[in-house]
Formats: sequence, C-alpha cells, structure tokens
Amino acid sequence: MIDVVIVDDEPAGRRMLREYCAAEADLRVVGEYGDGTAAIAAIRACEPQLLFLDIQMDPVSGIEVARALDYPALPAIVFVTAFDSHALEAFEVSAVDYLLKPFDRDRFQRTLARVRPRYLAAPEREGPAALAALLAQLERRVRGAAPEPPRLLAEFGGRLHVLEAQQVEMIESDRNYVTIRVGRDRYHARGTLAQAEEALCSEPMLRISRSCVVNMKYVREVNRTPRGDFILVLAGGATVTSSEGFRGKVKAYLSTLKLGSS
Repeated sequence: MIDVVIVDDEPAGRRMLREYCAAEADLRVVGEYGDGTAAIAAIRACEPQLLFLDIQMDPVSGIEVARALDYPALPAIVFVTAFDSHALEAFEVSAVDYLLKPFDRDRFQRTLARVRPRYLAAPEREGPAALAALLAQLERRVRGAAPEPPRLLAEFGGRLHVLEAQQVEMIESDRNYVTIRVGRDRYHARGTLAQAEEALCSEPMLRISRSCVVNMKYVREVNRTPRGDFILVLAGGATVTSSEGFRGKVKAYLSTLKLGSS
C-alpha cells in the first residue's frame, strides 16, 4: 500500500485528489493539508511514499514545502500546478511529475502510471540535487510570471466599482480627481492623471494633452483640425482633441500604425 499526503490550499482541489486516490486500490491517503506549515510537520512525522503538492499556496508555497523536506525520507512528489504549457518544460527534470489544473481522472491515472515505476520502485535513485534543480527552475518561473492585470477602484452612481485596466478608454484630470471613461460610462476616482497613467502602464496609454490620456487601442477614427491637431473618436463614442504641445507625440504614435510612409 502506498501512503499518500495531499497538500493544496483549495478544498475543492483536495477533495478531487482524495476521490481519485480512493479509486486506486494501492493508494491510501494518510493526510491532507491546506497550508504548507502544517504539511511539513505531518510529512516529516508520517513519511508518506507519495506527495501531491500544490505549487501556488500562501503564505508557504509548495516550493518552500518541498525544500523543507528531509532526504532520504523524501516522498515521490507530484506537483499540482496551474502553470500553462510553456512553464511545464521545467518538469522534464526526472525528480518529479506534475498535474496541470484542471485535470480529469484519466490524466491522474496517466501520472500514476509514470510515478509508480519511476519513484516508488527505487526512490533512492533520485537524489536531492535533481529536486533542488527543479525547485530553482520553478522559483524563477514563479518570480517571472506575468503580474496580475492592474485594476482601479472608482465611483459611479454612488457606488465603488473595480475596473480592469484593459476596460479603460480614456482618463481626464478634474482638479484632485480623475474621470475614467469606460464605454459610455464615466467613473470618478481621487488622484492625479500621472498616477492613473502609471497605474495603467500595461495598456497603450498616450497623453494627448495636459489633462487627457487615451488608451489608443480604443481609437476608431482619426481626424484633423484646421490647425493640425488630432481629433480621436473612441469606441465608446467619446471624441477628444489633442493639444498643440502633444501633437508630435500623437503623430509619432499614429505613424507606427501605417503600412507605409506618407
């Protein structure tokens, strides 16, 4: 019988793994934990042969749990991860296997088919150096993962709303406040235009005047005034005009959208 410990901070994730393990005649779940600190102590005490370990947990991550385990009593580790396919090359190291969320019973059984002969039959062949190399790769990937898209808290209709950065079409300054345009709606937030511009740096924001920043991906039509300033029509219907001091910046940006020079 193979003793199994499950570590995942999501109850639904633990439940699924427990049910899949229960359907396998040679697996016996001896513990399941939602936080890394409790898991480390339990794994050291019961010394399971197989560990299903979620990578992304707070405050102690799966990587930190794996680093804290003692060798040679190290169990076979199957990392459970939400990383996309580009990150999975890290798991080519022979020390562990992985399950990519969401997974089904068939994928679980295919992982077991690899784990049983590779680790459980002769775990002493896998040294701590291989695991340490993998953990270093995973840690670099976690640090280099794309940050969560920025969001803004703004007021509309007497209520506070959370706005995704990619929703914002335009921001205008209004004394100590800014007006945030999302489609045809206008939201208000306390702060400066510079602060809003910095918060939305993940979007192609362009300052077209001292008081207006436009998300250029929402520009649908461009016209010129008799004096040469640009009139921008946005997807939500708003029309804004660049000022003389920012005319060159707008022209330079629009030139990058052309197929050829004019």
